[in-house]
Amino acid sequence: MHAPILAPSLLAGDHARLADSAQTVTEAGLTWLHLDIMDGHLVPNLTFGPETLAALRRAGSKLFFDTHLMLAEPHRYIEPFAKAGANLISIHIEPAYDHAATLARIRALGCQCGIVVNPGTPADAIEHLLDQVDLVLVMTVQPGFGGQPFRRDMLPKLTQLDEWRRERRLKFRLEVDGGIDPATAAECRAAGTDTFVAGTSFYKAADKAAFVAAFNRMK
Repeated sequence: MHAPILAPSLLAGDHARLADSAQTVTEAGLTWLHLDIMDGHLVPNLTFGPETLAALRRAGSKLFFDTHLMLAEPHRYIEPFAKAGANLISIHIEPAYDHAATLARIRALGCQCGIVVNPGTPADAIEHLLDQVDLVLVMTVQPGFGGQPFRRDMLPKLTQLDEWRRERRLKFRLEVDGGIDPATAAECRAAGTDTFVAGTSFYKAADKAAFVAAFNRMK
């Protein structure tokens, strides 16, 4: 299993000072920043575009941009996000488009690639793509808005994906997003998770050093 990585979600930061919110992640000693890109179609919310990533890079951010495209047509936007500074681009399995070709395009543009499943989507839906990705993201809430409670019924899905990873000797990271705090992260870690998106819980933590230390203590 990979060493744990905590990736705070910028969606929960201060939208009037996004560069400062990204800097908070750096100052906490973390290396990943999760960017939730929503189009108002696949999910009922609108967030950032490629220019936000580019602006963060211009502001000096050296964080690993873990870019989650919650888009109905992600294949149309791969190149702008890659050019804007994304390091990893994840796409959803749910919309109908050529998933394999889109993942290959992400790689061709020099980024790592990931595949995402919503709570109602079984692990079987992405089994055929597991050898083509660097990361699998399991949503532990219905995507669209931050602050939702963690869904423990997603733990068996994580266990299944971890079993396939070990059986097939695959190297993808297994990420969770939704209702993640030190307590729920520990449950996910026991199910094989190694990458944790925390938005509200991270940015509202009064003692961010203690919050990060709780994740770092996970084995």
